[in-house]
Amino acid sequence: MDSVAVFQEENPSLENYWRSVVLFGNNVASYKFALAKTLLELIEQDKTHITLEELAKPYSKHLCEHIAVSSKQATSRTSSFLDACRQYNEGTISADNLIQVTKSKGFNNVLDAFHHVNGSDLPVKFFEKTNINGTAGIVLTDDVYRLGEIKFEKNLTHEAEARWNLVETAWNMGVSVNTLSIKYDEKSDILFVEDNKIRRRNITSVRAALNGYQKGKCFYCFDDINVTNDSTNSCDVDHFIPHTLQQYTNANLDGVWNLVLSCEKCNRGDDGKFAKVPALKYLERLSKRNDFLISSHHPLRETLMNQTGRTEAERHLFLQSMYKKAKEYLIHTWETTEVQQAIF
Repeated sequence: MDSVAVFQEENPSLENYWRSVVLFGNNVASYKFALAKTLLELIEQDKTHITLEELAKPYSKHLCEHIAVSSKQATSRTSSFLDACRQYNEGTISADNLIQVTKSKGFNNVLDAFHHVNGSDLPVKFFEKTNINGTAGIVLTDDVYRLGEIKFEKNLTHEAEARWNLVETAWNMGVSVNTLSIKYDEKSDILFVEDNKIRRRNITSVRAALNGYQKGKCFYCFDDINVTNDSTNSCDVDHFIPHTLQQYTNANLDGVWNLVLSCEKCNRGDDGKFAKVPALKYLERLSKRNDFLISSHHPLRETLMNQTGRTEAERHLFLQSMYKKAKEYLIHTWETTEVQQAIF
């Protein structure tokens, strides 16, 4: 079974099906991210049927906001819809003109493709296309409204934004995904890249970027975690192999492969991990989490493979060697009690 199927079928909750769309769906344009953010906004409204004109306003707004920062929003060379978004940003067309172009050209593929992941359709749908008295639109399903009831539901918006930022960075830098190296700034909790002129470009919060691959749970105890600081149980970014070992290895312990999200209790509570080595059982969990990353589309996939190995065998040897070195230097291992069912 491939990693995408494993991600979906282990604890097949609604939010994990949603995350599979954002994390594993095809990336040929950023439309799915704009639609995902729009749907999450619409569930806050007490309305089920949404016309294309009503959908077009928030949908085009998200694309215009991203285009203002990163012009390239698709792998194709031309798009009359994206051109209209650029023209609106430049003030050469009106908001009404933009809405009309969005209605006619902005939804050509994204509505049909949204629920299609890894070669097949999801077993759930968050909306259905509809046409009532000649007016095209969508009907929001009960499943999408249930997303608004999950704990820390705002994480889904942050995750979609982070994934969007990662994808558009690769497109706009115009470099091969095999050479795009994403780095981590521990002080700011930000992922960033440097171009060939060694200019830094911040991408997104590392917490928002990694949370979806952990299904919104603490890596160690599976408690619900929050990627923002405005609520309870805000997560920490933990170095699985403690960063104190950096002086003894050439491997980058700030690499994405070694970063996991942990609740505060597991990371630095009274019986927290701190600089101890996680028990061996967590190494397999790290490998699985990294496989989720590798099964997603660029650029985190390529970054992780560049850091740990191009093949599964190479990656396993890498993790095993790093774990062995950590045990040799730090001796003591740490583990905790799971507060919820293991989901990966």
